[in-house]
Amino acid sequence: MTEKELKALLADMTLEEKVDQMNQVAAGMFSGDITAMGPMAAKLYPPEVLDRTGSVLGGMGAEALKKLQKEQIEKQPHKIPMLFMLDVINGFKTVYPIPLGQGASFDPELSRECAAMAAEEAAVSGVHVTFAPMTDLVRDARWGRVMESTGEDPYLNSLFCAAMVKGFQGDDLREEGQVAACVKHFAGYGGATAGRDYNTVELSEHTFREFYLRSYEAGVKAGAAMVMTSFNTVDGIPSTGNKWLMNDVLREEWGFDGVVITDYAAIAELVLHGAAEDQKDAARLAMEAGVDIDM
Repeated sequence: MTEKELKALLADMTLEEKVDQMNQVAAGMFSGDITAMGPMAAKLYPPEVLDRTGSVLGGMGAEALKKLQKEQIEKQPHKIPMLFMLDVINGFKTVYPIPLGQGASFDPELSRECAAMAAEEAAVSGVHVTFAPMTDLVRDARWGRVMESTGEDPYLNSLFCAAMVKGFQGDDLREEGQVAACVKHFAGYGGATAGRDYNTVELSEHTFREFYLRSYEAGVKAGAAMVMTSFNTVDGIPSTGNKWLMNDVLREEWGFDGVVITDYAAIAELVLHGAAEDQKDAARLAMEAGVDIDM
């Protein structure tokens, strides 16, 4: 699609269509199999919103995704295909060592090859985006997601993050067998106080930049198509509504021009953080901070 065609499409879309393109819902929403926690459990999405949804989390299998895509395009006013996204962390059908184990190999090139093979399996199964690599710096063994990171060293994490991004995406995302990489969780998610997940992150800007931000930047510089926000606060402000983090650092300093997606229900959690009055205010804060897709 040319830029002229894209602008014409946007001009023809209603505000509701544009907003709904920013929604990401679980695949179970389309089948009625709602087993997830959080907002989806309350079935807050009416049929007309689901019909215009821009992306789907957790769907698997080429046949099932092809069927869902066909059904949705027929309902979609402008026939815009949905994006299918999945956590392809350490393999898809073929399973490799967990990222922490890969980090212990000190062999980023091997991780690139693993990511490339996982991308080929995922892409042929209908997946467009993987929520990987997770490149959070981890130095507290009490944190429950340590195994999903490649370790405690910013330089080593940077090498692995860049290698995995290149493995998933290849040289050209338009080629067959590639999936878009999503660097996560931006930023400082692994620095949670006392290793308690979702806890506050209290770091000086020096420590934050020198140790925690470096691997995310490496993923961005390697060409990652997406970045995912983190649940934690940075300097008292939740990442998902943090303009300094999303705009000043990610967009302006690093030149990221890709898509920013939240972690699961992170916009709604701006209310729980006390940063937003209600869900409407939370949505405004997230959009103004630079969020493109609400998971």
